[in-house]
Amino acid sequence: MIKFEAIRKLEALSRQGRTVFLLRDLQKVFPEDSPATLKAGLKRLIDEEILCRPVKGVYVNIFSPKDSYLLELVVKALRRGEYNYVSLESALSGYGIISQIPIDRLTVMTTGRSGEYQTPWGTIELTHTHRSILDILDATFETQSPLKQATPATAIRDLRRVGRNTHLMDLKEE
Repeated sequence: MIKFEAIRKLEALSRQGRTVFLLRDLQKVFPEDSPATLKAGLKRLIDEEILCRPVKGVYVNIFSPKDSYLLELVVKALRRGEYNYVSLESALSGYGIISQIPIDRLTVMTTGRSGEYQTPWGTIELTHTHRSILDILDATFETQSPLKQATPATAIRDLRRVGRNTHLMDLKEE
């Protein structure tokens, strides 16, 4: 991997709105590289602060324009192929149902496995749900953000279902 060519390809992807990549995405971007060459090249790009690896296997182009949805883009990459939606404290705070604003944490329900990931931009908390796909689609809606958003009733139900602290909820809002 030649640094100049890598930067050129990453800039082109950035212009198309591609900021966050999995290793398998980068294998397609650099098909001429063997797995060992790609790994070494990615390490150099990280060391030279062209790429950032916020979570194992996820890479972010440092020079891409950052928006407020970067954590959500990382979630989409982490749980690609799963249904994910913003819920729990993140959604309830947005609706004003709880008074605390989780500024450094994004809480997401996912059909994938649960996990907590520390990134340079905040903590991602993924909580597994057994809900059916149809139930998820009925209980969420699209916004301008990359992930679907839980309705207020769904976020409250999720909070109770996973056994989280409900003492912060303003029951008048509910």
